[in-house]
Amino acid sequence: MLRSLLGAFAAFLTATSVQAQNQAAEWPSKPITVLMGFPAGSGVDVIARMLQPSLEKSLGQRLVIDYKPGAGGNVASEAVAHAKPDGYTFLLGTAATHGVNPALYPRLSFDVEADFTPISTLVDVSNVLTINPTVIDATSVKDFIAKVKAAPGKYNYASTGNGTGTHLAFAEFVHKAGLDMVHVPYKGGPDAIQAVLKGDVCCIFNQVQTVLQHAKAGKVRLLGVTTKKRVAAIPDVPTIDEAGVPGYESYTWFAIFGPKGLDRPIAEKMNLAIKTALDDPETQKKLAELGNTPRYETLDQFKATVKADRAKWAEVVKQVGAKVD
Repeated sequence: MLRSLLGAFAAFLTATSVQAQNQAAEWPSKPITVLMGFPAGSGVDVIARMLQPSLEKSLGQRLVIDYKPGAGGNVASEAVAHAKPDGYTFLLGTAATHGVNPALYPRLSFDVEADFTPISTLVDVSNVLTINPTVIDATSVKDFIAKVKAAPGKYNYASTGNGTGTHLAFAEFVHKAGLDMVHVPYKGGPDAIQAVLKGDVCCIFNQVQTVLQHAKAGKVRLLGVTTKKRVAAIPDVPTIDEAGVPGYESYTWFAIFGPKGLDRPIAEKMNLAIKTALDDPETQKKLAELGNTPRYETLDQFKATVKADRAKWAEVVKQVGAKVD
């Protein structure tokens, strides 16, 4: 009897494996939807649009970008967490959606580790201290710190929303530098940048790619990048660490996730498409020009990254006392 049951179970596992392999061989047979938890024109959207042609070429299908902004990316994340794991719904997530948000939103309707299939990181992204010189005419990080300390509570800084990477990057900077500044959250990158350009706030930590054009036009000034190393797109801009706040480092990543239960052969096929796109020299050049570093990881490597970053950002959130409204 036991032998018969074991044989039946083994046959079931074999049939299931064959079915998954057949589904992967046929996948994708129709357009794939990628949900975006941030507004059109945001930094993560720029990367998605840049990689879209290469991914479509590798997969042989169209990618449909579906914008579902809100709650720091949680609206899109929730939709993918509860989506059918058939290989036709993915999430373009970030270190904020899967690292920061679990610490900020204690009552999420999903688990960022258990309810997703991590596919691969896409890029590492550096933020840069960006100021409007008509509001605060600082020429360096040390000069900026001195001017802010001379007028406690006077200067407001923008972010792309409560608990986002831009918020925590600046909050940690304020904490380490001993500054007294007011945080003003906006609904996404475009609104936050406009607030800086108009002079409603003095400054922001935002992705290099989103502020570079404004810096070239002389509308903003870039004082320091948040990563340990300088960014190739702006080599003359020092790191925050070397420019006056020793030990400071903050960066984010963008990545692709599938829903829980996605067959591994399909996940591996999407992972390979991402690797192919990131290996393209022209794509690497475009990413570097915008201040991003391509970052491919295997399924297992990325799973470990999510786990580690969740712990890291929980500590940062606790340290700076970040809260959502």
